[in-house]
Amino acid sequence: MKWRTPIRAVSFDVGGTLIAAWPSVGHVYAAVARRFTGELLKPRALDKRFAAVWRARAGAFDHSRAAWAELVAEVFARSPLAANEEFFNALYEHFASPSAWRIYDDVLPTLRSLRQRGFRLAVISNWDDRLRPLLERLELSRFFEVIVVSGELGAHKPAAEIFAHAAGRLGLAPGAILHVGDSENEDVRGARAAGFQAVQVRREAPPSPPGRIASLCELEGLSA
Repeated sequence: MKWRTPIRAVSFDVGGTLIAAWPSVGHVYAAVARRFTGELLKPRALDKRFAAVWRARAGAFDHSRAAWAELVAEVFARSPLAANEEFFNALYEHFASPSAWRIYDDVLPTLRSLRQRGFRLAVISNWDDRLRPLLERLELSRFFEVIVVSGELGAHKPAAEIFAHAAGRLGLAPGAILHVGDSENEDVRGARAAGFQAVQVRREAPPSPPGRIASLCELEGLSA
């Protein structure tokens, strides 16, 4: 890939870029629901329902605890669990645990390589106050000089404010930062609108067009 200016730092989205729910959101929802109802729900159906509700809230989701409670209630709209506060609390706490997540295989080698070659690293994530302790427990926070969490800042990707805040924390011009994420709107368009350079990671996609990578390992071609 060609860059319009030299890259001095790389910022990363978290969910879908560095980590993924394990085994999936639907599997977790089904397992926790069974503890409350004894009923065996279908994880794949819950995955599809979650994805549909998530898409419907795109751009209007503030990642607050209240927003997550509303989302879960909608996913389980036809179940008594929709109004079960203990059930929601159990889900919310589960996703604060590292056992609920897996680190993609290409993450650690890439972060180590980038650090060794002199790149400064940052996180820019739409998340809540569970993110910092989660990254600590996953032993990922040690790689990042700056971690910007939307729920703390009060600004969410794709807003330019969250990217500008990260650039300010790094003390770099936006054009010297490459942002990497899985969302075309939040990560790629948002970052570019804020003056960053950006690429989208799509691990399950067919051969990648310009501006898209299939693995973070492709970043190992960056030169500082």
